[in-house]
Amino acid sequence: MKPVFLLFFLLSLAACGQKTTQSPANTKALQLVQAARSQIGVTTSYDGSYVALDYPGGDIPLERGVCTDVVIRALRKMGADLQKLVHVDMRANFPKYPKRWGLKRPDKNIDHRRVPNLQTFMKRRGLSLPVTKTASDYRAGDFMTCLVSGNLPHIVIVSDKKNDRGEPLIIHNIGSGTVEESGLFTYEITGHYRWFKN
Repeated sequence: MKPVFLLFFLLSLAACGQKTTQSPANTKALQLVQAARSQIGVTTSYDGSYVALDYPGGDIPLERGVCTDVVIRALRKMGADLQKLVHVDMRANFPKYPKRWGLKRPDKNIDHRRVPNLQTFMKRRGLSLPVTKTASDYRAGDFMTCLVSGNLPHIVIVSDKKNDRGEPLIIHNIGSGTVEESGLFTYEITGHYRWFKN
């Protein structure tokens, strides 16, 4: 066998023993990360104002938003509309959701844009995972909730990129638009959720 063909043959054998494709769940999780990352440079400001939205599929202008909007927009690109999903669940199970805003009934304009409601919804869907301080427990595409300044609920999407400490970066809007940066363990973690499970 000629050397060039021998090399090709050996490389082919080696490739047969390796997994070159990800599982469907991992692929979807990475697509979710990319959907979040695509908002960087597009959503450039933080604005939590109450706005009357179309339903379903309602959104504020893309250049504005809050932390939940990063999650909402990323999941919409994956075919899941949190506005509708949360609203339908809240209509059927309103007493199970937080009452901190004094609402007497669900509000399709704002409910899905509130972190405590997303936490309740994801927990009810069985998406909760243990909260740890171990970086490897947080996979690309996971959602993590935390408290900023001690009492402000916040949500991020875990990135597939890591910092020099081996910690996954996070994609979120914490005040100046959507960014990707370190900060997974900066704040007190209050929840860990995985939409696409293996």
